[in-house]
Amino acid sequence: MDKTKQVFYIRVSTPEQNPSRQHKDLPTDGIVLVDICSGSIPLFERPEGKVLLEMIEREEVYQITIHQLDRLGRDTLDVLTTIKFLMSKGINLISAQEGIQTIVNGKENPIAKMLIGVLATFAEMENNRRRDRQAEGIAKAKERGVYIGGTAKATRKPETLKEFLAKPKTKKVVRILKEGNSLRRTAKICDVSLVFVIKVSKALAN
Repeated sequence: MDKTKQVFYIRVSTPEQNPSRQHKDLPTDGIVLVDICSGSIPLFERPEGKVLLEMIEREEVYQITIHQLDRLGRDTLDVLTTIKFLMSKGINLISAQEGIQTIVNGKENPIAKMLIGVLATFAEMENNRRRDRQAEGIAKAKERGVYIGGTAKATRKPETLKEFLAKPKTKKVVRILKEGNSLRRTAKICDVSLVFVIKVSKALAN
């Protein structure tokens, strides 16, 4: 099916917030999806985010416009994963606030690629800070004598792509996806979260 639609995606935290400030960037012939929810919820687990994902699975979307990048996810790593997923689907992402778009004339935008590199750096920094906070929390819990469990999880090396794809659960998702099932149907068949299936799909695209 031809990708004929462009989507303008909006997220506000509460019903009291007026999304009109984001409307100034509204495409004249686009479909508007508005989520009223916390930014801590991953994009494709939000009500309208699920609608957007279904449109993407049906290959109906060629372009998505957002007011700014933080509308896409709960943190830098989440935003980065979403951008890479959209690019793997050939969907142009336009962020009006930052003045960027990921695909220009059918090719990946070099500026967008540079931005992804910067985001990846910040995502790594966020992960390192998260691990540091976790280790600090464990140390304090041990001092108070309330820590339950070993230290293996805190000191475990980051999982490689090869290790991730070798997991039985991942292999099953890969098999179901290759049979032509949608992301949502694959998640249901494999009894895993949609976010996990998207992660597998992204890993296969690398």
